[in-house]
Amino acid sequence: MEKKVLVLNLDHSPVGIVNVQKALVLTLLEKAAPLANFDYLTIRTVDRNFAYPAVIRLHEYKNIPYKGVMLNRNNLYKRDQHACQYCGAEKSLTLDHVVPRSKGGKTSWKNLVTACHRCNTLKGDKTPEQAGMKLKILPFRPTLAYFLAEYAERHAEEWLPFLAAKTVG
Repeated sequence: MEKKVLVLNLDHSPVGIVNVQKALVLTLLEKAAPLANFDYLTIRTVDRNFAYPAVIRLHEYKNIPYKGVMLNRNNLYKRDQHACQYCGAEKSLTLDHVVPRSKGGKTSWKNLVTACHRCNTLKGDKTPEQAGMKLKILPFRPTLAYFLAEYAERHAEEWLPFLAAKTVG
């Protein structure tokens, strides 16, 4: 599997992820500078060797409108680590409105959690307090850096120092 490269804006905020070819082009055209490399990887051409970049920073600040992380089932499951937020089960997962829609609850990051079918049925049309259930973690709106850090823990530890201060949102 080809390693991905984290792209940071001039202010060190994450902009996105690119493949190594794009990262090398940005570096060679002097539009970006490498901040960290994968120590155990190199890129070889006929007459040169290049360090394999892990993190690059753009030379000019790019104004990227904040779009946030899209609220969808997949991202909610990722945020909640694919586990029921009431009992910890990892099978038969559904989405639960903490404050039910019938009681004025909105469909938002701060009102949706992952729940197993059993807990969701048990809770029914009540709040967790009314049902005598407790959430393991309060729901929150994740940032792009939060998901990048989660990816980095499994695939690119070199990114973590650049994401550490930007994961809470």
